[in-house]
Amino acid sequence: MLIADLHIHSRYSRGCSRDLSPETLWKWSQLKGIDVVGTGDFTHPGWVEELQAKLEPDDGGLLKARSALQLPDVYPSCRAEVRFLLSAEISCIYRRHDRTRKVHLVLLAPDFPTVRRINVALSAIGNLSADGRPILGLDAYRLLEIVLAISPEILVIPAHAWTPHFSVFGAFSGFDSLEECFGDLTPHIRAIETGLSSDPVMNRRLPALDGIQLISCSDAHSPAKLGREATIFSVRRDYNAITSAISSGRGLAGTIEFFPQEGKYFLDGHRDCQICLQPEETRSYGGRCPQCGGKLTVGVLHRVEELACRTAAEQPDHFPPFESLVPLVELIASILGFGTASKRVQSMYFGLLECLGSEFHILRDVPEDDIARASSQAVATAIINMRKGIVNINPGYDGLFGKVMPVPA
Repeated sequence: MLIADLHIHSRYSRGCSRDLSPETLWKWSQLKGIDVVGTGDFTHPGWVEELQAKLEPDDGGLLKARSALQLPDVYPSCRAEVRFLLSAEISCIYRRHDRTRKVHLVLLAPDFPTVRRINVALSAIGNLSADGRPILGLDAYRLLEIVLAISPEILVIPAHAWTPHFSVFGAFSGFDSLEECFGDLTPHIRAIETGLSSDPVMNRRLPALDGIQLISCSDAHSPAKLGREATIFSVRRDYNAITSAISSGRGLAGTIEFFPQEGKYFLDGHRDCQICLQPEETRSYGGRCPQCGGKLTVGVLHRVEELACRTAAEQPDHFPPFESLVPLVELIASILGFGTASKRVQSMYFGLLECLGSEFHILRDVPEDDIARASSQAVATAIINMRKGIVNINPGYDGLFGKVMPVPA
């Protein structure tokens, strides 16, 4: 099995950590338990230059760290092979049918020559040096058309498909179907990224998505956020094998998810007034904040309910499984009662990695007694309860992350 996180960013993207480099991605992928990590931002010329200097092709269409590269130390318990897959996110902001559309798309590419051809085409439309995630005045249909003409091996995936402002199904910026967005090119959209505020159960309420594969990625803006969501593959470590699994579902073994309530757009609300609402409450208020009268941000659950034709209980049973996890550092922080950046939390987090192995291994596989010996019984019990879905939840809304707290006892 391979665990892949294919949608991330580099330090060239606005609002992202300056620590995002090939070296830190290599290190943190091992700490997290990620086998294949996206490069992110392959449209940025400075990042592409760095990637080419520090990475080289392997024999499977992916990239590996060059042998001469000075790589950081990794705990022996976490050491593993890491491969990189060329990826980027494009922000398409454009007018169609007298409405502004804002759709983010993830691109996966097989090699640097293909990336160069993509970048030549897109640099004629916008400034690729301004942001690692470029903003282009380009219809999403036209972007898909451009990259398909460059290479059929490029995969285009709608990013965080449900978030309100920058997604294909977003309440403020999207469409009600893939066909509305991509027209006659829709058959080339074989998968969507569910995003932090939705999970497969929510997506499978739409029969229109039955032929669409669901992937999950972190959209990480810092190294420590890698793997907060990921996709599991039962294929060899190979570009064509991975993209074929994403396109067909064969070899796509499942996903690792946030509890969607932790996502910052799960419910409706208005953060300035600290108003968080269920969809039926939003409808009763006419979409306006009951405190100030301003427009509410319509969340992911609301949009799913608007478009759904099934209940959650009417799920087809032939789709890949998924599991919902709480990031280990957040779980430790909730048990110790300190912030995630505190010395006590960080000490226990890295101590667990050093003793037991990668974060995914700890969250998914390590026995309770082993976790207790390396940390505390409260942490161990909380992890076991999380695996069972026993958690306390304060849902996110209007750009504020929710809090999902495993129960320690």
